[in-house]
Amino acid sequence: YTDSPLGAFESELGVQPPAGFWDPLGFTADGDAAAFRRRRYIERKHGRVAMFACLGYIVPEYYRWPGDLSPSLGLKFTDVPTGFAAFSKVPLSGWAQMVAFAGTVELFQYVDDPERAPGDFKNAGLLGVPNGFLRLSDEESRKKKLAAELANGRLAMMAIIGMFFQNGLTGTAWGDWAEYTASPLRAYENETGVQPPVGFWDPLGLSVSGNQFDFIRRREVELKHGRVSM
Repeated sequence: YTDSPLGAFESELGVQPPAGFWDPLGFTADGDAAAFRRRRYIERKHGRVAMFACLGYIVPEYYRWPGDLSPSLGLKFTDVPTGFAAFSKVPLSGWAQMVAFAGTVELFQYVDDPERAPGDFKNAGLLGVPNGFLRLSDEESRKKKLAAELANGRLAMMAIIGMFFQNGLTGTAWGDWAEYTASPLRAYENETGVQPPVGFWDPLGLSVSGNQFDFIRRREVELKHGRVSM
């Protein structure tokens, strides 16, 4: 099918095995190059932010800045918990500074240039260092690293969403299941078939309602199908 509009994007960065060019929702079906560039720019931006966000969850578990975060409030960096709990500790002025910094970077430091590749900023050097003088001169090496950045950014976007869900459900940044006492799945944790290493496994959430009748019916069907298969 050589006339497919998707052919225009099959050699773009990010088309990697095993998925190849993967667009299940058909966003690129019209072959619009401008729309593709805009989405690629957004993907790069979100991937980079997600990688920083993942580091923001992980690094404070092992290291925190010494000294005071807010001398007037007597708040030290070590007093700020990781994850969502930090919202209640960091003063409003601190959040305002972070938003202002991010806005400055977005509006003045790293501005999209339609003449350059998506996410390629004129005043950014190697690893995005502002006004950095180190740059990749080897084109093949540069292409490989940009493809790796896309792949890592995609993984980081999935990872940070997983961290958010764990944090929101369990109240801790690392999602200790023991602390999610409100889970309806706990009603089935001692049932036959809950075995290591998976434990209680219900990826489709069929038992989230906690309905005992539905669980028993599904267990009966599971046993019947298992016996027939044997």
